[in-house]
Amino acid sequence: MSKAFTRETDSEDEELELSSQLPVGVKNYITPNGYRKLQEELDHLWKVERPALVKTITWAASNGDRSENGDYIYGKKRLREIDRRVRFLRKRLELAEVVDPAQRGNCNQVFFGATVTVCDANGCENTYSIVGVDEADVAGGRISWVSPLARALLKLNEGDIATLRTPTGINELEVVSVIYCVLD
Repeated sequence: MSKAFTRETDSEDEELELSSQLPVGVKNYITPNGYRKLQEELDHLWKVERPALVKTITWAASNGDRSENGDYIYGKKRLREIDRRVRFLRKRLELAEVVDPAQRGNCNQVFFGATVTVCDANGCENTYSIVGVDEADVAGGRISWVSPLARALLKLNEGDIATLRTPTGINELEVVSVIYCVLD
């Protein structure tokens, strides 16, 4: 079959996979900084990267034979990737519900946006910030509010014990402190 009749997009599995991180019917909560970062990424892709890439593709197309033109082929592929990411970011920002953790003030109960310090049975303390799905970074101590750990911690108070079921067994974590602050 001629390439003219085939689909140019690689697959929409990536986009579906990313959008399925949120449970069905659940709002896409996000912190103000998380929203700002997604908006900045969208603006950069749409206003900086995409126009520069379109110039490169136009130049490469003017060189003649496109079937063996690496700049043209790579450029078109990268353009599809950018467009896919732009669509994803626009959908996410459209569905986002911004929740400012600083509005909580002095609250000892764990909710979205809390920075929680927990202590396990071995006395090891860890600190986690409960953030939106799009801003989660486990290595940076930011966990998604739909993650098992965050769900175990939600609505607990300082001093309460969270029971977390893991593949290695049941872990009990004591909530040492709960603070609400602006997250970077």
